[in-house]
Parts: sequence; C-alpha cells; structure tokens
Amino acid sequence: MIQAVIFDFGNVICSLDNNIFLKKISHFTNKPVSRLKQLIYGEPDLLNKYETGLIDSRQFYLDIVGLCGLSMNMEEFRTAYTGIFTPISGTYDVIKKLKSSYKLGLLSNTSHWDFQLGIRPTEVFQCFDTVTLSYEVKAMKPSARIFQDALEKLELEPGDCVYIDDIQENVTAASRLGFKAFRYTNHTGLLKALAAEGVQLPGDSF
Repeated sequence: MIQAVIFDFGNVICSLDNNIFLKKISHFTNKPVSRLKQLIYGEPDLLNKYETGLIDSRQFYLDIVGLCGLSMNMEEFRTAYTGIFTPISGTYDVIKKLKSSYKLGLLSNTSHWDFQLGIRPTEVFQCFDTVTLSYEVKAMKPSARIFQDALEKLELEPGDCVYIDDIQENVTAASRLGFKAFRYTNHTGLLKALAAEGVQLPGDSF
C-alpha cells in the first residue's frame, strides 16, 4: 500500500521558463539571448556545481557575470534568476488533497537561491513532510544517493512511495530503485497514474 507521494518541483508543481531569466539579464550585456543561452546552459558543469552545492550563490553569480559580461549587481541577478516559476494549479490542488492521507515529499535538483526564493514561498510548500534538495545532499537526480536521502527522511521503503517527475531519466532511475514512478505530462495523466497505484484523493472520482 502506498504511504507517500514524492514530487519533483520544476514542471510538476511549478512550470519554469529560463527564457524569462535570459531576457531580463540581456538588458545588462551586449550579448543576445541566444548567445546567453549558449554560454549559461551550454556550460553544464557550472550549473551542476551550483545545484550540487559545490559552489555557493555568490560564486555562481560571479562566474556568470564573468562568462556573460553582465553589468548587474547580485540582487538584480538573483531576482532575475529565480523569477522563472509559475504555479501549476492542478498539482497544487492534488497536493492539498493528498496531505490528509499520505506523507508528502519534495525531491528537487535545485540551487540555494531557487529554493529560498522560488520553492519555499509557494503556498503548498508547507504541505511537505520532507524536503530533499540536491544542493544540500551534494548529489543530483538520477543519482541513487538523492533518492535514498528522501527515503531516509520519510522512513519508508521505495515500494511504499509514488514518485513523480517530468524527466524520464529520473523516472527510470526511481523505478530501478523500486519506487512506483511515472512521468508527469499533464494534470489528467497525473490523476490517472495516481489512481492506477491506488492513491485516493478525497472528494475526487476517477
């Protein structure tokens, strides 16, 4: 019997659009958005270092400023960097309904700034019993280490948990570890997948 539902954050609980960030910072450099995208997201080592806590927020800011030739202060950069999230109302509703009957976990590849300014302020954050963040664990999905951290906090076995992620690679990794895992694509799919695992939402009929 399922005892916990674990959610990824980006594009499951809130949608994200990195182009919002790129357009905002483009006003502080002579480089076009397309070039900024290549410089920032074509350097996975830099983003991975930040999201695994190997460099702090200040160093990340300084590295991006140097890489892109930005003339903006850290506060301006932080606001732009974290202003990319839009709530997915259907998932919000599901989380609120599940709260009364299941343990809820949050499991996210994320950075300190995104957590503090993008994730923590959401109205459903208080619904989560446990929170596992890549920059704290020093490991990113699909690594087994980050999934294990979530299990230890929930004090459950993988088979007791449903895991939801928008990236198939992460879903596959969770499935191999024994989770009941599926890929989020839309609200209807979410409801059907939960129902298939016997997860009941109060007041809903599947």
